Amino acid sequence: MTRPAYAAQVAIDAVRSLWVEPRPTNPPARGPWDWALVGAFLCWSAVEVVLRQNLAPFPLLVLGTLGLLGSLLWRRSQPLLAVAVGFGTLVIVDVARILTGSQGALLNSTSAALVLTFALLRWGSGREAAGGLGVILLWLPITTVATPTSAADTVGAYGFFLSAAALGAASRYRARVRIRDIDQARARERVQLARELHDTVAHHVSGIAIQAQAGRAVAASHPEHAIEALATIEDAATRTLTELRAIVGVLRTSQPTEFAPQPGVAEVEQLADRGPTRPCVEVLLGGELGDLSPAVGAAIYRLAQESITNARRHARHVTRVTVAVTGDAEQVRLTVEDDGSLGPISRSPHGYGLVGMRERATLLGGTFHAGPTAGRGWKVEANLPRAGTPR
Repeated sequence: MTRPAYAAQVAIDAVRSLWVEPRPTNPPARGPWDWALVGAFLCWSAVEVVLRQNLAPFPLLVLGTLGLLGSLLWRRSQPLLAVAVGFGTLVIVDVARILTGSQGALLNSTSAALVLTFALLRWGSGREAAGGLGVILLWLPITTVATPTSAADTVGAYGFFLSAAALGAASRYRARVRIRDIDQARARERVQLARELHDTVAHHVSGIAIQAQAGRAVAASHPEHAIEALATIEDAATRTLTELRAIVGVLRTSQPTEFAPQPGVAEVEQLADRGPTRPCVEVLLGGELGDLSPAVGAAIYRLAQESITNARRHARHVTRVTVAVTGDAEQVRLTVEDDGSLGPISRSPHGYGLVGMRERATLLGGTFHAGPTAGRGWKVEANLPRAGTPR
């Protein structure tokens, strides 16, 4: 395709896109400020009638003023109808002036037509905007004939109306961008909330399920172990309820919320579990782990927490989970390995847990990998920059 043909196709596509453009949703309802606007223009018109000379016949002034100002009340709900009524009335007035040979001028309050032009591009659909602009372009040469002006004044009048139309289109585009940004922010919030629920609540619930199975298995032969399992279940359930209440409280409140500090690398040690129930979780910390970015520390903790949860839920015959966190001058590395087998249902790399883990690492400029080891078990590796620089 040649360059002129490509440019023509782009122009055609742009016009077609504008033609099918729908109306913006939820336009503001008519309110006191709309009546105040009409009242202000009416007062301006009354002052002009009293003070100005060489005006058009009074009946034409009344017809033009009432038709134009009355249409302002429907400029958002029915923009094309408002333009058709307002500018159609002006066309009738100017044609009457031409036919009667009246040399009088119209009121300066007809500048309210600029408000209609703005509203047409701001609130009208693509078809309405095209039709309304056609009505405006029909009136402009007629009013030029009815009120002869210099070429500079004529060009200025066209410029004013084009500027009002451009301002309306720009305001429409800005509102659309704002709505899109709000939708994207809401989507990010939903993803973040889903990730937090999965990483925190799911971890505790998985621990409750494991402890309940272990307690039932040893209840007959070792009642004391069953009692320990019940105590662990109670503690995990209490933590889960506390976190759920905190999350629900944040979602329901409209006031600023006091947030507790996020867990970091130091809290990873609390994930260790060497109790009678399986699997045994060992935590090893080494290297330079001080002065980490809070976001990196929280990500390391959540990644380790989710990896342990996955091992408990999906690995068969797992007896040991090893969590190792090491740091150097540039990055922090997390490695989580277990000795379980995959079983009939493998830990697919496309699950929500792994997706959330990969998102956490990527958002901080790090790397993430999870998969089966060469022998038996599953391995998770994450490398994060110490400062947590986003990509």
